[in-house]
Amino acid sequence: MKFKDLNLHQSLLEAISYMGFETATPIQEKAIPEILQGHDVMACAQTGTGKTAAFILPVLDMLADINDHSIKTLIIVPTRELAIQIDQQIQGLAYFVGLESIAIYGGGDGSEWNQQKIALTKGADIIVATPGKLISHLNLGYVKLEKIKHLILDEADRMLDMGFHDDIQKIISFLPSNRQNLMFSATMPSKIRQLAKKILNKPFEITLSLSKPAEGVLQAAYLTYDGQKSPLIQSLIAGKKEYKSILIFTSTKKKVSEIVRALQKTEANVAAISSDLEQSEREEVLAKFRSRSIRVLVATDVLSRGIDIKDINLVINYDVPSDAEDYVHRIGRTARAETTGVALTLINEDDMYKFSKIEKLIENEVMKIPLPPELGDGPEWSTSSRSSGRYGRKTGGRKQRKSPDHRKSSSHRSRKR
Repeated sequence: MKFKDLNLHQSLLEAISYMGFETATPIQEKAIPEILQGHDVMACAQTGTGKTAAFILPVLDMLADINDHSIKTLIIVPTRELAIQIDQQIQGLAYFVGLESIAIYGGGDGSEWNQQKIALTKGADIIVATPGKLISHLNLGYVKLEKIKHLILDEADRMLDMGFHDDIQKIISFLPSNRQNLMFSATMPSKIRQLAKKILNKPFEITLSLSKPAEGVLQAAYLTYDGQKSPLIQSLIAGKKEYKSILIFTSTKKKVSEIVRALQKTEANVAAISSDLEQSEREEVLAKFRSRSIRVLVATDVLSRGIDIKDINLVINYDVPSDAEDYVHRIGRTARAETTGVALTLINEDDMYKFSKIEKLIENEVMKIPLPPELGDGPEWSTSSRSSGRYGRKTGGRKQRKSPDHRKSSSHRSRKR
């Protein structure tokens, strides 16, 4: 379906055309008409499918001809990265219809707090906020939300995972009961449906491609000992000029620093991003990554959702995420908007069971690639400690041997037990 067939405001159609888009994605095609009719919507679609525009476009359409200085739409999101991303998308489109938005999030300085306070008292048309920072403003009594027409919860599953259930309920207590409610999520576990029952009124439900990576992602994995991981990554990216934008995910801030130090020996354009950085520093790093002055970005899962950077060629999971759903979000940073990309995962002995759960979730066995010969052999594929006890193929042609790093880590674990 073409955007021009969705009965959107002419100024919005001009903005969409100016940005080079003509055809709506499936989530946009299904959600936009329902939202324009005023229905509550509960939508579930994987990352990278255009669900942000699916709620931004119809909301902007409905606000285009309302000329008062009040907050009319509240969008609640789990992270400041996502708040900034959505606010930027809104500003790009809202310019054409004369509307204003502002992102409300923590981590800034006093001047940002004052800007937020002005917007919340005098009224920006659309507020995009993280729960904690918005509640900080609400507790001071000056926030004016009595004219809210639309409440949108984006990445609702992530917000519940992060413990924001009570915060969401508190924010809703400040809103008028007569409003449109939209809930967008990448997954639809039972806790999301329970929240939806409390908030939504006879919602129109949309479910598209639950928990599946985009078709354009080429997935593969290496079975490695921990001591082989950094040399493997160096081998994977060294001399690969076709990979102009590389994103490496790991589970902890400590590992981020370790990976960066290892890569800096052979890769000049590498940087780190984690919650240790101030917001201004994080934005600067992301800007350099977008412009490709930084080739390799090492990050924690703070970026697995809420980042919109086009043309990421390669995503590497330094370790397997604990939550199988997070794997989908991590590798969803590549192959966006019908492009292609590569996603590689490094799996040690302890992570094999977790990765088998991921394969079950995505209903696909990910190809296991042998390690480069100079790194020696990795461990055998096995989920015996937690499940079937069967062994798969080895990662190399020679007899498996454990690296010195592996022997050390194994004896250390044994002493701890």
